Amino acid sequence: MGLNIKDIIPRKEIQISDLAGKIVCVDAYNMLYQFLSTIRQPDGTPLMDDKKRVTSHLSGIFYRNTNLLSEGIKLVYVFDGKPPELKTGTHRIREEVRESAKGKYEEAKHSEDIEGMRRYSSQMIRLNEEMIQESKELLSAMGVFVVQAPSEGESEAAYLNKIKSEVYATVSQDYDSLLFGAPRLIRNLGLARKRKTFSGWVEVNPEIIELEKVLNFLEVDLDQLICLGILVGTDYNPKGIPGIGQKRALEVVKKYKQPVLIFQSVEEHMMSLPEEDRFDWQEIFELFHKPSVVSADFKFEKVDEEKIKKILVEEHDFSEERVEKQLEKLRELKEKKKQKSLGDWN
Repeated sequence: MGLNIKDIIPRKEIQISDLAGKIVCVDAYNMLYQFLSTIRQPDGTPLMDDKKRVTSHLSGIFYRNTNLLSEGIKLVYVFDGKPPELKTGTHRIREEVRESAKGKYEEAKHSEDIEGMRRYSSQMIRLNEEMIQESKELLSAMGVFVVQAPSEGESEAAYLNKIKSEVYATVSQDYDSLLFGAPRLIRNLGLARKRKTFSGWVEVNPEIIELEKVLNFLEVDLDQLICLGILVGTDYNPKGIPGIGQKRALEVVKKYKQPVLIFQSVEEHMMSLPEEDRFDWQEIFELFHKPSVVSADFKFEKVDEEKIKKILVEEHDFSEERVEKQLEKLRELKEKKKQKSLGDWN
């Protein structure tokens, strides 16, 4: 779900090569759900092994991350811990969406509507504990550093981006990272380079959003941006305030400036919400300002080819030939690093 402020903030397209040599902190769940929803068969069925276990996430982790690593990008994947209690509303809505999608998927299947099957099946996805653990193991075997967040992976990634000078950016599709104070947010990094639309195939390039430029462009400070997000709707109050969209919310926060005054101005709207959609703005505001986070020291281990083959080929029936081709890319990367080190020494 996430915050939707895409129509009012500045962004810039970048090339994958622009990130060479840089460390980026990836919101792991966000990326894994991208893989699960986009890496599928034509009818929407996820990739599976011979035992009918879903492998779309493993395919994304291995093939797409290998491409990123081979470009010289250093990846840190940050996994969610215990979610804040305020997020229960979001989980409830997501479960309702899944249940609705199940029925629509069966209808599409019955009428042989392939496009419908694909669309609704992607709404039925969920990560289980086994998939999460195996994802961590595969990432570690690939030389990707894994961080376990105490709470939200998104807030932890933003925190590491803020406090560690060597971290260039946070990677997520959601704009909430900006409310957590991430200096830079990169979107579209884990997506396929081309996306199918009604008018045909279009190029999908990564884009970078810089917090300082967003604040300057909107002429607000971070507190006001957080208030704007709460008005529009975050994962902690998914429905926001009906009737207040991105542009109207911007007008409100610029007019009233201070958080207390901002929410006093919309108090009547807030009180008219159904009981289950009402929210305590101060509690949400505090979660963005003081999330549960920890520091971490990065250590990028060597690639463990045997572990990768064990997980993918032996456990999940991946093509050994295709896996080997990708491993060759990682070997070439290792060789480049070795030659660079020797060059620096000389």
